[in-house]
Parts: sequence; C-alpha cells; structure tokens
Amino acid sequence: MKTKFVSGAAIALSLALFAGCSNNDKTANEKPSHKTEKHEADKKNSETQKNKTDENKKNDDTKKSNGNVSQDPEPKKDQEKKKNEPSEPSADENKKPAQKNDDSVSVAAHPESIPVLVNKRSKLPENYKPSDLVYPDVAFIFSEKIEKRMMRKAAADALEDMFAAAKKEGINLTGVSAYRSHETQTALFNNYAKRDGYEKARMYSALPGTSEHETGLAIDVAGDGGKCPAQDCFGDTQESKWLAEHVSDFGFIIRYPEGKESITGYKYEPWHIRYVGKSVAHKIVGKGETLEEYFNAVPVSNGK
Repeated sequence: MKTKFVSGAAIALSLALFAGCSNNDKTANEKPSHKTEKHEADKKNSETQKNKTDENKKNDDTKKSNGNVSQDPEPKKDQEKKKNEPSEPSADENKKPAQKNDDSVSVAAHPESIPVLVNKRSKLPENYKPSDLVYPDVAFIFSEKIEKRMMRKAAADALEDMFAAAKKEGINLTGVSAYRSHETQTALFNNYAKRDGYEKARMYSALPGTSEHETGLAIDVAGDGGKCPAQDCFGDTQESKWLAEHVSDFGFIIRYPEGKESITGYKYEPWHIRYVGKSVAHKIVGKGETLEEYFNAVPVSNGK
C-alpha cells in the first residue's frame, strides 16, 4: 500500500509539471505574435506618415510655382540661357507682341475724338473700333472692298473731296491703306519684328494700339496708278508736292513731316496723311507743327 501511494503521488506531480511546461510553451509561442502585430502596425503608420509628408511637400512645390508644375522641367543651365536670349515673335501672328514696360504710355480718354493723339506714348484702348466706318468712293491700288479700304465717315467724305479737287488740277491720287483693326496691326508688327528685329521694327511700324490706322482717320496714298506706294520715292512726285500744299484745306495733315522725327517718333512719311478737321489742320500746318506740338505733348524719341 505504501509503494502504491508513492507511485500515485509521483504520477500526480509529473502531470502537474507537464501541464506547467505546456502553459509556458504556449505563452512563449504567443508573445512573438503580439510583437509581430505591433511591428507591422508601426511600419504601416510610418509609411502613412511618409506619404502625407511627400504629399504636403508636393503641394508646397505646386503653390510656389503658382500651380504650374512642369511635366518636363528644363535644366537650370538651359533656363538661364533662354532668360538671356532676346525674345522672338510668336509663331501665332495675332498674338500680342512682347513689349518693354513703359509707364509713360497712356490710353486715350476719348478715342472717338477727331483730332485724338495716337503715337508711341498715347494709345487706343485695345477693344476700340470706330463705329462709323465706310468705304470712301476713291481709287485704291486694289479693287476689293476690304478692311484697309475703310475710313470713318468724316474722313472718307473729306478724302473724296480732296481726290476730286486734285484730279481737276491734273493730279491723280490713289489710296494704299486706310483703316486697320487691332488684330491686323498686331499681325503686321509681328511680321516686321520677325523679319528685322523688334527695335528696328519700331522705327517704322507701330505697336498695336499706337497706330493711327486703327483710328480710321489715317490713310497712306500713292501717285497716279499706285506710283511709289508708301515708299520714299513718293516724296519726289508731283502728287506729294500737291498734298503738302493743299492737304490742310480738306482737314488733313502730313502726319510725319520731315525734320520732326524726334517729336513724332517716325521718319518722314509724305504719303501718310491724317484727318484732324479743317480748323486743327490749318493751325498745325500754318505753324509748321506736328500733332504732338499742337497738343503740347511730350516729344517721342525714335524707337524709345
């Protein structure tokens, strides 16, 4: 009986020890599982935070570039090279040409005024278009009824009278180019700038808004049959001499007279006449002045 009791106690003790070992093994096996889950969670949180940081950085970069993020940014060296190169006219001829900042250029307050001053320092509003354009009944170097044949009603009537008076004296004048829209002047200047360069183009062509042709009050004329159209040789013709003597009687002036280049900003153009009305025309021609001098305006330097 004693032997049996000892054996039973031994067995019970062994079972208790075995159960304890099993529990320890189970606990040991479970602990790594909790560590793994915590590690994965920390890793996921870290990646999420990194993504937010990258997204915030991207947004900051976008704000700094005003929302214009280049898809294929140029190397800094190429950007500096372009920055120092002179600008060229756009392939799109109707695109507004690049202009130097000039605070001295003002916008005409009354663009519809007959003697309105338009030059390199005084321009027309960009949306201005004369409301009374008509086709003057005079000869032109072309037969089509197109934009550049038009003039404002008062100027057209005066032109008809002048051409008729000249014809009675054996002088046959011909129209070359009258009204130009803002879009047409833009395309024209861009073509000249592309061919001769921006600064040189400004010596003989007006920037959009600063051309008298946009007023509908100016016209380039030629001699009999279109002789010397808008060319220097026109100054030596009988038609040019007749204009210089009689133009003011019909309310016109030679807009860019010889010797006044520093005031008007343009070289001598005996073919370019401008309607200002008889009263103003007589005052200007009588004093040998320009429209700038009549208005006591600041002289315009060539190309400046």
